[in-house]
Amino acid sequence: MADQKTNHDTRERILDVAELLFMTNGYEGTSMRVITSGAEVNLAAVNYHFGSKEALLREVFRRRLSWLNRERLHALDLLEAEAAGAPLKPSQILEAFFGTLLRIGEDSSLGGMTFLRLLGRTLTQPAEFIRTFFASEYAEVIERYKQALFSALPDVPQAELVWRLHFMLGAMSYAIAGTDVLRVLTGCELGDWAGEGAADSVDDSALAKRLAQRLMPFLLGGLRAPLPSGLQSLTASPASPASPASPSAGDTEPQTSNHLLEKQP
Repeated sequence: MADQKTNHDTRERILDVAELLFMTNGYEGTSMRVITSGAEVNLAAVNYHFGSKEALLREVFRRRLSWLNRERLHALDLLEAEAAGAPLKPSQILEAFFGTLLRIGEDSSLGGMTFLRLLGRTLTQPAEFIRTFFASEYAEVIERYKQALFSALPDVPQAELVWRLHFMLGAMSYAIAGTDVLRVLTGCELGDWAGEGAADSVDDSALAKRLAQRLMPFLLGGLRAPLPSGLQSLTASPASPASPASPSAGDTEPQTSNHLLEKQP
């Protein structure tokens, strides 16, 4: 029993150290020697628990994403049960998907802002092996939420909803990565531009809450933005069980779709 606890504690310590170092230095910039030094273990211990640096990074993500995916599916299950067959509101879908992720930033036991930054930075430039891993981990969740959006907005072209999901995921990934493009372009901190001071003066929990308060309305606003009329013929979906109300190219789809996007809460 004591040996099992020691092995578990060692494994978790390696994961904690690797998570922080991968976030700070990137995957390529983090050596196994630095990880073993930070975790105060030898290379044999890392190999025993994980086998390789690639496997270690996958486990760093798996222990957090397993919780995240369960919570996202559970949140959607609850919403759909309460709706009793009626379509969900788009705002509910976004809160269940993106809001659940942002709440990780407020809880250090779930990885806090360290994990959110690591996830965001990895999503923007994933190595091929981690791209394959993410595709497997996210497959069920993405499909469920995509179908929920299709049901919530049946008269909006499905291609357009997929594009907007792509844009929202990109905005989320960049925001949680903690990369400050204004600093790159101007030399000034984002907090200075916003009149709030440096971000490192705010604790992670408060920073996560502030991020959620600003990012969630932005994402919903992007989903609800009017459809570009010039793209209407390109995004129109043929009638299908998932989009029964999609009109033909010669009908008044631009007005109908824009009305639905603008008015949905």
